[in-house]
Amino acid sequence: MSAGKSTTTEANVLRGHEGAVLAARFNANGEYCLSCGKDRTIRLWNPHRGLHIKTYKSHGREVRDVHVTLDNSKLCSCGGDRQVFYWDVATGRVIRKFRGHDSEVNAVKFNEYASVVASAGYDRSVRAWDCRSHSTEPIQIIDTFSDSVMSICLTKTEIIAGSVDGTVRTFDIRIGREISDDLGQPVNCISLSNDGNCVLASCLDSTVRLLDRSTGELLQEYKGHTCKSLKMDCCLTNTDAHVTGGSEDGYIYFWDLVDTNVVTSVSYHPKDDCMISASVDGTIRVWKA
Repeated sequence: MSAGKSTTTEANVLRGHEGAVLAARFNANGEYCLSCGKDRTIRLWNPHRGLHIKTYKSHGREVRDVHVTLDNSKLCSCGGDRQVFYWDVATGRVIRKFRGHDSEVNAVKFNEYASVVASAGYDRSVRAWDCRSHSTEPIQIIDTFSDSVMSICLTKTEIIAGSVDGTVRTFDIRIGREISDDLGQPVNCISLSNDGNCVLASCLDSTVRLLDRSTGELLQEYKGHTCKSLKMDCCLTNTDAHVTGGSEDGYIYFWDLVDTNVVTSVSYHPKDDCMISASVDGTIRVWKA
């Protein structure tokens, strides 16, 4: 399925990081967002007003991912220093550092109850950490991958992880069962649909794939962007109507989740930021910035 490049307007630009920003995440209700990057910092923002609220510093190397609890009281982060940091949001204090990964940590996620943090590492493992315990040792290690683990998602009973080994693996933590879906291409990001029925996987062959979680069936492929060497996030919009993802060409791409219409013709306005497109569905659509 081919992609679309949106020409929507920027509402705000959040500036303050020195160097590349590696991840940006909304909190649960979308009022705030967190960012992290090469400058070894995490920053809290009000993106709607363009305001920087707080900076969190303690990492010794780049920060690759960050996640905040549903009640906004705690956050976790990871990166090049091989540790998972557990923070108090209000004070900016590091509550605990979880050590155990043998190399860089690529992704972190809280479970729904904020009692467990899961982390995915370059050392081919996923590790789970108990936030309520004073122990810094992992409570579970999953090391069945054959290459770096790039991304993780959590449900109430499962850990889902995507790896450069080409697999999306689901671990049922209640019964210890593992299900592996082999996509045949390196996976660098996964995300769940809002209804929980599908998993979206961004692969390094410049293809985003949609899988049925219950059967592993490949439901759809989305192409048109460039993703060959860098980690590119992908996600579904909050209504599950569209797929969106980054691209190495500097654009954000959007795809209709299930649209199979063929666009037969396009024409761009000679002066204004406007275009028209024609489709086999019998319509001509007018597009404006």
